[in-house]
Amino acid sequence: MSMSEIIIKKPKKKPLFRWTITILLILLYVWAFSGLQNVEVKDTAMTVTKSILDGIIHPDWDYVYLPDGEDLLRGLLDTLAIAILGTIISVLLCIPFAFWAASNLSKGKMVSSSGKFTLSVIRTFPEIVLALLFIKAVGPGSFAGILALGLHSIGMLGKLFSEEVENMDMGPTEALIASGANRLQVLWFAVLPQVLPGFISYSLYRFEINMRSATILGVIGAGGIGAPLIFAIGSRDWGRVGIILLGIIVTITIIDYLSSYLRKKIV
Repeated sequence: MSMSEIIIKKPKKKPLFRWTITILLILLYVWAFSGLQNVEVKDTAMTVTKSILDGIIHPDWDYVYLPDGEDLLRGLLDTLAIAILGTIISVLLCIPFAFWAASNLSKGKMVSSSGKFTLSVIRTFPEIVLALLFIKAVGPGSFAGILALGLHSIGMLGKLFSEEVENMDMGPTEALIASGANRLQVLWFAVLPQVLPGFISYSLYRFEINMRSATILGVIGAGGIGAPLIFAIGSRDWGRVGIILLGIIVTITIIDYLSSYLRKKIV
């Protein structure tokens, strides 16, 4: 029998299984929407929507730069600084957690399990909750936003870094240990060359996320462009709201493009 005559039959999915999944999904949606309260649309909703769209179409270009006060450029630079410093803090602090949680470099399973548990606990708290706590501790401003982003990012980056360490080739490490190298030499010559590209890629990706988060933290007083945005919305200055939204869109788009370009070059 020739190879062309061999027919591979794919196993057919049972109709009962598909119907069961479909019914369960329908019940899940029904249960989720049944918990929603009655949504009432205010009479002024259409007017406010038109005002916001008009502000985006006709933004306040004078707010881009104001010599004597806060403007769009200063707010975006402040947001960018919060995201950069928060990412740097998290990258530096999460590296010890990553090696602690990596199972292939730990002497016992309990050691890596405790590291993974610690990172899970850190990831539990959202940036906004941490920002509110730091605002009470150090006062409102950019410093609270930097601390909030830095601490929250440790949990996620530490998890990704530890997985990168666990997926590395242990051959060079075992060869150096067999030749009598100490721990520092093994780390420098065998571990870091393998995991560093992944570390940089994950850090750039986290920077993108922190940039988006930094625009929100200003709403609660943690610095950045969020504070002028919430003030403009409160005063119904839709032209200023429009230019701030456009500035955020352009800034994040440029950062996403540059970050994607750098990640493709590194990995």
